[in-house]
Amino acid sequence: MSEHVLWNILVSEQTDRDVRAILYEHGLPPQALAAFVEDAVRWRVLDRTVQTLKDRNGEMDPSELEALLDEEARAVRRGAATE
Repeated sequence: MSEHVLWNILVSEQTDRDVRAILYEHGLPPQALAAFVEDAVRWRVLDRTVQTLKDRNGEMDPSELEALLDEEARAVRRGAATE
């Protein structure tokens, strides 16, 4: 299991109430807050990463982009097959 880092963060009272209401509605204890926040942060990081890639590749010809992605997928599969 990975190591954990303690965050001290401030959120608005409304955000606190909203998140705790979601946890309560799903039958989760208050201790589930850390897992909820980590999941939300991971989704936001993924969203930002995807948007960055879209912005970077937005001008690329779709067929050229698809060919590049296909080649990268093949390379990954070849590497996985040799492990």
